[in-house]
Amino acid sequence: MKLNLISFELCPYVQRSIIVLLENDIMHERTYIDLSDKPDWFKKKSPLGKVPILETPSGILFESNVICEYLNEISGSKLHPDDSFEKARNRSWIEYGSGILSLISKLYNEKDEGLFFEHYDEIREKLDLVTQERKGIYFNGEKFMIVDAVYATIFRYFNVIAKYSSLNIYKLKPDIKDWRNSLFKRPSVEGAVINDFDEKLLGFYLKRKSYLSSLLKKV
Repeated sequence: MKLNLISFELCPYVQRSIIVLLENDIMHERTYIDLSDKPDWFKKKSPLGKVPILETPSGILFESNVICEYLNEISGSKLHPDDSFEKARNRSWIEYGSGILSLISKLYNEKDEGLFFEHYDEIREKLDLVTQERKGIYFNGEKFMIVDAVYATIFRYFNVIAKYSSLNIYKLKPDIKDWRNSLFKRPSVEGAVINDFDEKLLGFYLKRKSYLSSLLKKV
């Protein structure tokens, strides 16, 4: 089965889909587009005008959670718990992670210092809460699952912020750092982004001309 993931280089929702593809050794191609200059063919393929889009022999799928569930099913993998309640619990925290991503977009667009730190503190509290739900080196214990892929993409934002500024969320939250470290040891997580991802995300942050932009500098 030949699959093609239509992607944007910095999109965390694309990254979670790629992680699931790599975890399951699913052969695929990736087509990267510029979301600020969407090709006409993309507009016809994407009902929501967003990435990722997964092209399959049977047709097109959109929305990252749907794509991840589909990939999990076709590969016969176990990236969700078997227990019905635990599976639903995982899906709840996946949705929670999507809410954190929405807050992160507020963070890098915020121009006011006070509001910036309100967003930052709210994100820290939310990450602290979900980390308390973790049962081992990964969310469910010793086995990496889809929910871990979701939080790996969130931590990647803060990796770059910590790399280019003195704002390091992990200094105050060692449990978060432990989870992050476990996730970034996985080849699928490291392989989910382009080689110069950090530099391109830095450039994206700087273009926002936000309060975060003022904190960042190249090293």
